[in-house]
Amino acid sequence: MLEKKKMKEGYVIRDQALPHFITPTVVDWIDVFTRQNYRDIIVECLDYCIKNKGMILYGYVIMSNHIHMIVQSENGKLSDLIRDFKKFTAKSILEKIQNSPESRREWMLERFKLAAQQHTRNKVFQFWQYGNHAEEIYTDKFMWSKLDYLHLNPVKAGLVNKASDYIYSSASNYVNDSGLVYIQKAENPIVDVLDSKSVFRFSHY
Repeated sequence: MLEKKKMKEGYVIRDQALPHFITPTVVDWIDVFTRQNYRDIIVECLDYCIKNKGMILYGYVIMSNHIHMIVQSENGKLSDLIRDFKKFTAKSILEKIQNSPESRREWMLERFKLAAQQHTRNKVFQFWQYGNHAEEIYTDKFMWSKLDYLHLNPVKAGLVNKASDYIYSSASNYVNDSGLVYIQKAENPIVDVLDSKSVFRFSHY
């Protein structure tokens, strides 16, 4: 029990002004984002938060059942920003599932309903898992190791051969200066500051 408490405390956002690597995950790891229309809701919400909510986005990737992001709040209220992002995207995606053609509708809604019943919070459906596995970005080296990790997710999953070919991530922003969402590019790393295993190599993309 004590070990679980320590693990939970280890992922609390203590410094609300610093960038963090977070991983919002769909309950039961349901593959919602295999559908483009649900991925597009995430993209639209990221764009809105950047333009209107003070979100600074350094990198992201949308996988089939989770998202990785390196995000910061201009206003120093990162927990509030993440909460609002998850609340809005959950509401929008659930509405889309209920009102658009979806072959898995009944099965997914049943899973989301069961997840909500396991918690005391008063809601009909739960879309996102509680918690974000937030990790504070404390050095440039850690920033680039996390960017490298998230950009290579689609490659490791066999979705693309090059990270920059996967349009639902920020890899193309870094490689081609273009992408679905405006991001704040992290500074180009100095090689002698990083070890050889964590260098972000554009040639791989």
